[in-house]
Amino acid sequence: MRDPKVVTDSERGGLHRAALQLRDQYLGIFGLETIEALLIATAEEMAARSTVYNQFRLILFERLAGERLQALAKSQGRIGEGLPGVLFLCVHNAGRSQMALGWFTRLAGLHAFAWSGGSEPTDSLNQTAIAAMAEVGIDISEGYSKPWTDEVLNAADVVITMGCGDACPLYPGKKYEDWDVDDPEGRTIDEVRVIRDQIGLRVLDLLAELDIVPDLSGLKDWASS
Repeated sequence: MRDPKVVTDSERGGLHRAALQLRDQYLGIFGLETIEALLIATAEEMAARSTVYNQFRLILFERLAGERLQALAKSQGRIGEGLPGVLFLCVHNAGRSQMALGWFTRLAGLHAFAWSGGSEPTDSLNQTAIAAMAEVGIDISEGYSKPWTDEVLNAADVVITMGCGDACPLYPGKKYEDWDVDDPEGRTIDEVRVIRDQIGLRVLDLLAELDIVPDLSGLKDWASS
């Protein structure tokens, strides 16, 4: 039986292929050795945190490593000059922070960078949160629960916390806001709709603070309510 905490040879081969693709994306920014080292480190860290082995985890390794590369490039001033970065944090990175990231990404478009993370990542997103966001035309179903990383913390200008308390990291030079919103875990769809709308309104306020005009086009019901 495969040990879920070990990155397999097959997965390492997949990571090498992913590194070759990312090399083209980050041409002139990062070399292949740096990219592959970050991919392998990410895979080993994620595998060590989980007891789940499935055919999809290689994709998760690649996605988190891609986020780390993007954040590293931004923190070093190699991409996104002048664009703000926002990090949304909660406990499991399965509900509130995913909803906030969905709102922010949809409303801010290409005018900012955004990431999310959790102090205690879980294996799946909150399905009721996914359904509530879909009702307003925002698809967060492709999101995945993950820990925050040093790269995204360094790249973020604003850190939004939601319920992770003392477990949330404190980095000097960052603007911190704590949003007092309920955890959607175990709540009904009607209750989660309220949470969804509270987060959406807070994201609009945040965009105003960042001087970003929100793109409300295409949103269902909520934008016109």
